[in-house]
Amino acid sequence: MAYEDYDIADFIQDKDFQQWVLEPDGRSEAFWADWLADHPEKKGTVAQARRGVQQLAGEVEHLSQTDIDALWQRILDNRGRVRSLKHQRRWSTRTLLRIAAVFVGIMAITFLIKQQLDQNTKGPMAPPIIVDNQITPGTDRATLTLEDGTEVALEKGRVYQTPNVSSNGEELVYVSSRAEPQNRNPQPATNTLTIPRGGQFFIILADGTKVWLNSESQLRYPVAFTDGEAREVELVYGEAYFEVSPSTEHKGSHFKVLSPRAQSRGNNQIVEVLGTQFNIRAYADEPVIYTTLVEGKVALAHDGKTEDLLPDQQFRYDVENRSGTLSTVNVYDVVAWRQGVFSFEHATLEDIMDVLERWYDMEVTFGDDRLPSVEYSGSINKRYQIEEILRALIGTETIRTYEIHGNRVILK
Repeated sequence: MAYEDYDIADFIQDKDFQQWVLEPDGRSEAFWADWLADHPEKKGTVAQARRGVQQLAGEVEHLSQTDIDALWQRILDNRGRVRSLKHQRRWSTRTLLRIAAVFVGIMAITFLIKQQLDQNTKGPMAPPIIVDNQITPGTDRATLTLEDGTEVALEKGRVYQTPNVSSNGEELVYVSSRAEPQNRNPQPATNTLTIPRGGQFFIILADGTKVWLNSESQLRYPVAFTDGEAREVELVYGEAYFEVSPSTEHKGSHFKVLSPRAQSRGNNQIVEVLGTQFNIRAYADEPVIYTTLVEGKVALAHDGKTEDLLPDQQFRYDVENRSGTLSTVNVYDVVAWRQGVFSFEHATLEDIMDVLERWYDMEVTFGDDRLPSVEYSGSINKRYQIEEILRALIGTETIRTYEIHGNRVILK
């Protein structure tokens, strides 16, 4: 496969790419500089892959050599293509576990950042109790609501086709429309795409902007845009990754993402861009809206103020207090979800379970009030079955056991 066909995961797995990121020399620097100059559309993908490799190689406490050999054997037994990684360097605990998660599907939260439980009070392990396990990983599915209120179910294997939009059940693609303003309906129809718990979906808007929507999200947007006029969409709630079609291709039209959650409280947050990549997380049950810039530049307006974000920066807007803070973050952790991985850094077990609840469409409760605050770093492959994840948690000796009743999970 040629580099121009690579996605983030492909770059992370490539031995020459890893060598350039971790141990660059004049030859590799020159090659990648020339290649990126010839393929500017790949700059964002390469930047995210670089951060992924760098994070995988983060230095932490090492496993014993016996554990390293056992883990590598498990990786190699499952997928021989990562064999070339083994002898590159002495990988750290985090590296090995995250490689296992990304390449094999092994649950990588085994690397425990912080253990807040008293080992002497947890009690002995107990066998799990499983009663009618109905929990499965999420899939590509969504509901499209048309202007007249008609609802169309989108899912794998189901085709939907109209003159201006089509879907193969895994993505929704609108026909590109660039009519002049005088030939365009001044108020084009508006569609709404709703992603349920246990779902995800990809959409290409009429202007060519690409949007990845996470579980329990809703996007409202016009079916056509007018060149020269603002292109506005609404992330009603949930999480979305935007790869915006440049304004230079639309007679200078800026792209704006409105956040109705803030507006409903008398506030206002508008993300305005010319052409860039960014992630917005605005779940209804969370008090903060997170806007993270991956590539380019955005202007974020709120309460009469404007914040200019640069790559790797995140703006956290507190909806209730109408206040915000700007900080530098590890973008890989924020956007890994769209590449099939949930990545966490110093996340509490409660926060991790909030994410998994949406993806697996389940309800999690804690049988021990000390468990929610335990912190982890690591990655979870989204294809993993819930019982495999829970068994990995038992392996950390954080929880003694778990119960599954239908779509409910109890951690003890």
